[in-house]
Amino acid sequence: MGIGIKELLIILVIVIVLFGTKKLRNVGADLGGAIKSFRAAMKEGEEDKKHAENEGETLEGEVTSKKNEKV
Repeated sequence: MGIGIKELLIILVIVIVLFGTKKLRNVGADLGGAIKSFRAAMKEGEEDKKHAENEGETLEGEVTSKKNEKV
């Protein structure tokens, strides 16, 4: 016994009636902007990490292991 299509449609109609389409559109746009910013920050962090590895530096807060170092 799960939630079927009919139940989902009823919930969707109730949400639209309660919040209105304009409010839902604004929430969707805000959520999309937040996801876009998060992805950009993740990409920037990866680029910083690659740059630091090429320079042989350690990023602040990064833990390195001695397994990979030759003695």
